[in-house]
Amino acid sequence: MMPRWSKITLKIFGGVAALLLLVYVVAAFYINAHKKQLLEQITLALNKDLDGRLDIGSMDPTFLKGFPGVSVQLKNVVLKDREWERHQHALLSADDLEVSLNMLALFTGTIEMKKIGISNANVYLYTDSNGYSNTSVFKKKDRKPKTEKGSGSDLEFGKFELENVSFVLDNQKGHKLFQFAVDHLKGSMDYSWSDWEADLKLRTFVKSLAFNTKRGSFVKEKWLEGPFKISYSDKKKIITVSPNELKIGKDVFRIGAEFEFSGKESGFKINIEVKDILWRSASALLAPNIETKLNMFNLDKPIHVYCTLDGDLNAGGDPAIDVKALVKGNRLTTPGGVVDDCSFTGYFTNGFVEGQEPDDANSAIKLYGLKGAYQEMPFSVDTGMVVNLDKPVATGVFRSRFDIAKLNNVIGDNMLKFGAGTGDVKLSFRADIVDFMLTKPFVKGLVDIKNADVTYVPRKVSFKNTAIALDFTDHDLFIRNIRLQSGKSVVMMDGSIRNFLNLYYNSPEKIMLNWKIRSPQVHLEEFLGFLGTRKPKAKKRTPKSNFSDNLNEAFEKSQVNMNVKVDKVYYNKFLATDANADLLLSETGIYIKDVSVKHAGGLLKMSGGLTQQREINRFTMNAVLSNVDVKHLFYVFDNFGLKSLTSKNLKGYLFAKTSLSGKISERGAILPGSLNGSVVFDLKKGALLSFDPVKNVGKFAFPLRDLDNITFEQLNGRFDIRGEKITINPMQINSSLLNMDVAGVYSLGKGTEIALDVPLRNPKKDEDITDKRQLKERRMKGIVLHLLATDGEDDKIKIKLGRKKSKTK
Repeated sequence: MMPRWSKITLKIFGGVAALLLLVYVVAAFYINAHKKQLLEQITLALNKDLDGRLDIGSMDPTFLKGFPGVSVQLKNVVLKDREWERHQHALLSADDLEVSLNMLALFTGTIEMKKIGISNANVYLYTDSNGYSNTSVFKKKDRKPKTEKGSGSDLEFGKFELENVSFVLDNQKGHKLFQFAVDHLKGSMDYSWSDWEADLKLRTFVKSLAFNTKRGSFVKEKWLEGPFKISYSDKKKIITVSPNELKIGKDVFRIGAEFEFSGKESGFKINIEVKDILWRSASALLAPNIETKLNMFNLDKPIHVYCTLDGDLNAGGDPAIDVKALVKGNRLTTPGGVVDDCSFTGYFTNGFVEGQEPDDANSAIKLYGLKGAYQEMPFSVDTGMVVNLDKPVATGVFRSRFDIAKLNNVIGDNMLKFGAGTGDVKLSFRADIVDFMLTKPFVKGLVDIKNADVTYVPRKVSFKNTAIALDFTDHDLFIRNIRLQSGKSVVMMDGSIRNFLNLYYNSPEKIMLNWKIRSPQVHLEEFLGFLGTRKPKAKKRTPKSNFSDNLNEAFEKSQVNMNVKVDKVYYNKFLATDANADLLLSETGIYIKDVSVKHAGGLLKMSGGLTQQREINRFTMNAVLSNVDVKHLFYVFDNFGLKSLTSKNLKGYLFAKTSLSGKISERGAILPGSLNGSVVFDLKKGALLSFDPVKNVGKFAFPLRDLDNITFEQLNGRFDIRGEKITINPMQINSSLLNMDVAGVYSLGKGTEIALDVPLRNPKKDEDITDKRQLKERRMKGIVLHLLATDGEDDKIKIKLGRKKSKTK
């Protein structure tokens, strides 16, 4: 049995339901019976606040959809502004527009819409190049305060829904194009006086979000979905989108915005934050002009990004863009290489100079606290900046401390090869950026290398325990405190290059490196690599040349001016002391100026040059010898290629003037038969010791004279050298053994032919004569042998009797 009160309650609810059903049936009957009049009322209501025309093709009631209200479905709804004939862009073209009406208001003849739904439609907001917009179809009029929420006759609705709607904002004046394919949008409106609030949920496909059509679209071909809370202040004329989480593609963003419509200005400001987004995913959301540049780089791990867009919906040009990115422990890939363990705080703005238009030329990238490792070399840049993305210029202060061997990974091993040692770098730099590579950087600061082992590969010269300090000033390069050790050689150097960077980039062949070189001892055989040509040859510079190639070319083309002072110089058996020299090294060879050394008790002064030609090098030499021990001189220079006359056969002090040219190998050996030139000499206090060619003749002709020690106070003459042939110009030999006139050709190969006129009288008979004229007359008195020295067997000189007219008088 049911309690009595339950029966009463059921009867009341049943009565109310029956009454509602009756009213609904009556309303439905009324709508169906008065479709034409009702359509006219709806059309009139919708056109009331329009400066244009809204046309509705037909209307059909949809009773159940709007229950307990009444819904009608409007077909082929088209909204046009008064200028439609000119621009041909209808603001709304909807196949289906559903309106839910207040049933009670309907019986009083009032159209009050509770919900509106649009599907299969196109919304096109158009602004022409003069600033006229088809949104002017909505009239502006003074609104009176309502005494009650939701009261009045203005076009208002509580709920709305869109499905399969194409939305386009085409602003020809401002060069903006927003295009969305709305899959679904559902929301509700809440009105308060002239303000309103809306809560909605949106899923749409972004086809274009171009704030400047000349630059391209942001967020192109991406799905956007999430909730929005939007409010409008009529007093401020501002639409506010409260910050909320939205999904764009696969990434979650927190986005908030403001849109201002006061006066002639229509501004917007959009704030975006994303905590974990990959570099390429972020760049894909930007306009193509920015995306293309950013895609030259990459970060392996997600980054945290803040972004603000601030612009004018009507005006042309780019919006102001400010971006902040937080990067920590990432891997950065750049056109110039990979940076590991990379961290920095980065900022981007396209309004670097306040008051100028936001564009690429006014853009800047700032990097703070940049740290990382390039090719295993740690570095840091406290503050780095790139300004003017039309013609980018990078500036910053670069610091690094690293093992010098790591440089091999950067510059390769075709020029310098590093072993042990450390490098310490602090450089401020300024560089153009071309194709996202630093180009022609100008630097200022210090590079300090200590305890390094270095091999200069093109010359095959190695140095141990090397120290170098490179001091870059505004224009010049100073190279200080260099210590080079190669084997037993130790060299200290200081150098400078004026206008270095300008010449390095534009005219490397004009670079002049001035060296001041000091050394306690140098072993020249350790530097023979400089005699040969560079191996390998430096590559010709191209726009794509790397740092190593460019530096290698600069080394090859530059000129080097060297002022050298060395305490001791060693070369095989040669030893010189107190060496002083000025040398010029160029791309083609070595030029020697004002060389002076002490050697063999005397002094040697020399000038000349060495022209490098692959494995064989041409040289020229002009030398003056003063008071040089001839025995030692012949010894250290391997008897100058002579086979019969050696250092063991000579004694005395040589004064000579030579002018020679020839060829020398890259190992430092004079090529046989390559010498040409002349030697003018004066040998004082000389002696010929145990010289076999003389002894062979003298033992028969002068058996009682000392043939092992033939002395002469002074011997002078001139030799002309042409390859293997040495022409002995006519000269007189006045010795303790005999007097002799000599002339002819001595050959290092075949072709020796030397005429000797030898008087047999003993020169000792004239020792007491002091008159030079008398001595000259008596010199050739008595029997005179005419001998001829020619080629013999086993490369020995053969002396025979002969008659050859002497050239002496």
